[in-house]
Formats: sequence, C-alpha cells, structure tokens
Amino acid sequence: MENSKGKTVAITGASAGIGRAIALKLAESGARLVVGARNTVKLNALVAEIKTAGGEAIGIEIDVTNKADLVRFAATAVDHYGRLDVFVNNAGISQLSRIDELDIEGWEEMIDVNLKGVLYGMAAAVPIFKSQQSGHIVNIISTAGLKIVPMMGVYAGTKNAVRTITEAFRQESDGSIRITGISPGFVKTDFAENIKNEEMKTMVMNGMEEMGINPAAIADAVLYAISQPADIEIGDLVIRPSKQN
Repeated sequence: MENSKGKTVAITGASAGIGRAIALKLAESGARLVVGARNTVKLNALVAEIKTAGGEAIGIEIDVTNKADLVRFAATAVDHYGRLDVFVNNAGISQLSRIDELDIEGWEEMIDVNLKGVLYGMAAAVPIFKSQQSGHIVNIISTAGLKIVPMMGVYAGTKNAVRTITEAFRQESDGSIRITGISPGFVKTDFAENIKNEEMKTMVMNGMEEMGINPAAIADAVLYAISQPADIEIGDLVIRPSKQN
C-alpha cells in the first residue's frame, strides 16, 4: 500500500461512520487529508486524532448539496498541499418508506445528497485532475441498489444512478482519471439515526447489530483501490457481511 503514501485525499461525510474510518485508515497509510462534513465538532475531533497520531489533515465545513462548497473544498486541497490526488464521495443519507407514502421531502433530500452531491464532488475534482493529468474518484455507493427491496426504492434509485454515472465515467475516461465504485452492505455506523420511518429505522439498526461489519473494512477497500499502480483501475467493489443475503 506504499502507493498511497503522500497522496492528497479529499473525503466528504468524513466526521462519522465510513467516512471517518476511511480518513483514519488513509492517514495511517501516509496520505494527506482534507476532510469535510457539516458536523464541525466531530470533524475537528477527527483532525485532532489524526494529527495526534502523526498524520496530516485539515477539516473544512461543507454541505455537499452546495456545489460552491465542494469547489472550495477541492481547491483547499490544492492550496494547502499543492495537488489533489483522490476525491472520495462518501456523504450519503437514507429516508426509507413505501413509494406510495409519497415522502417527497425525503426523496428530494436523498437526490440532493446521494446523487447531486456526488455529481458536485466530481465536478469540483475533475478540472483539477485534468490539469494534473491524473486523479482518482471513489464513489461510495450501496448494496441497496444491487438487491431491490420494498421501502428502499428511491434510496436504491439514487445509489443506482451513481453506479451508472460511475461506469459511464470509467468508459469515457482516457485512463488519466480513474474511478472506483464501492458498495457497502450492512456496516456498523450511525447511518440509521436520520431515518424518519421508525419501523425502517429499527430494521436497519437491527441489521447492523446482527451482521454489520466494521467500517474499517470499507476503508481497507478504498486504500486497496487507490494504492494500485497508475495503469490499474479497480472499477467496482462490493463489501458486505458474509451472511448478508
């Protein structure tokens, strides 16, 4: 994993869960980090933890639904470290309910964060990568889009949209900008806390408790993908509990 040492990596949604695990793992491997999230208290604590362990990191308050925030986020990496090597689109949210319950507010929230937030992140990183003639986008997707089940239709829809965009970008790229999609299954995080539907919130939390894997497993996958030589691209990874259906 020596190829990750010295790389500058920007991570959205880094204050907790999978994003936090990715940040800690990459910092440990020698990457220089720009971490972003809305929760500045948790974000500052993460930066302090990384620095205490001898790593390099700066934290930026961002909202991925604001494209200007992400442009500023990516630019900060270049201003502070001189370049940007990897952009990890990790921020995500779920509101789970039957489609005919018409939770339009929840739909819009997921579309804004899970889909538009990823596109805004890519739009912020790609011009920098083009000027450098190198770069790597990592999109954190979900196994929800691989197995369609009731109550997760719109959430899975946003994740499958990202899956499609990721594959299309891979085919359009000349290889100088690599892209990787990583789909986690049940992972032990606080991801369910924002779910408004109490029945689904309980179900997701029970699934995490029963079979959820450590978010470090997703971080390991990110490290593996970005550590490959420049002529190798890891296109699509699914990381889930061995007993998850």
